[in-house]
Amino acid sequence: MADAEEMVNEIERLGGKLSEARTSIANQIIGQQDVVDLALTALLSGGHALLMGLPGLGKTLLVDTLSTVMGLSTNRVQFTPDLMPADILGSEVLDTGEDGSRSFRYIEGPIFAQLLMADEINRASPRTQSALLQAMQERSVAVAGQDRPLPAPFHVLATQNPLEQEGTYPLPEAQLDRFLIQINVRYPDRATERDILLATTGSASAKATKVFTPEDLIAAQSLVRRMPVGDAVVEHILDLVRSCRPTEEDATEEVRQTVSWGPGPRAAQALMLTVRAKALLDGRLAPSLDDVTALAEPVLTHRMALSFAARAEGRELHEVIAGTLAHVSSRKAAA
Repeated sequence: MADAEEMVNEIERLGGKLSEARTSIANQIIGQQDVVDLALTALLSGGHALLMGLPGLGKTLLVDTLSTVMGLSTNRVQFTPDLMPADILGSEVLDTGEDGSRSFRYIEGPIFAQLLMADEINRASPRTQSALLQAMQERSVAVAGQDRPLPAPFHVLATQNPLEQEGTYPLPEAQLDRFLIQINVRYPDRATERDILLATTGSASAKATKVFTPEDLIAAQSLVRRMPVGDAVVEHILDLVRSCRPTEEDATEEVRQTVSWGPGPRAAQALMLTVRAKALLDGRLAPSLDDVTALAEPVLTHRMALSFAARAEGRELHEVIAGTLAHVSSRKAAA
């Protein structure tokens, strides 16, 4: 009972700080509340996020604002076709001492930060993109035969332009799976765009302020992992993820006909973490079935692929996921 009361107190205290953080972010990011909440969900869950959207929609500004509000040391890498893995991870250089002796010295790359902004990640070659794989999964990098731990916490927030734009390379499936969620950044509505015009073209603009420290974020991530999850939510996550795999017996006919490959166990893990983080953001003590519904598309979209025939027909993954959600929910209601 004492542990439960202490957790309730922790959630309430953290809820106050998260409300303050949202207010601070709103000084820089006008509108896009769903996008901000998903980014905060990724950080609270201890994962990485891929921000998808056309240029000029504020993706880079959002990452920069989050680093300020969450108190994280940050580095930015502008991904270009000529970027090399050593430009991210760092490299060893040969130093010559005053006595003529020579030794190798390691120079850290920009990946040694608590928040790495990978700007336009799909403009780099696949070789350079793959340099992030170990870092994103293991929180360390291997350079010159030695494992070097990265700072804690460590997050990659990457921005990506749509693949139909020239000069881009699709991310490998293995790297896509390392991103906890995919956040689609869309055009603002007319009222929001008007507010942006008025707020950003004057002589002065509001600034985001620091609310969290790295230690605060690590404590919040620990709290997220300790939050209880009801059996109904666990079963709903399993039903949804397994129903999105065309090879499973639970898959719908739509999934079998349109999906080339579906989400793996890491998708279920991601849903378990993110529904807890969403409940925490909303000031609730435990996640609900509605949280699974809200996070299904951000968690599953980049972990699935449509078949060639489905793409030729103009099918969209979000439609397939929505149909699978409806099928799982109706089957559960009928049970």
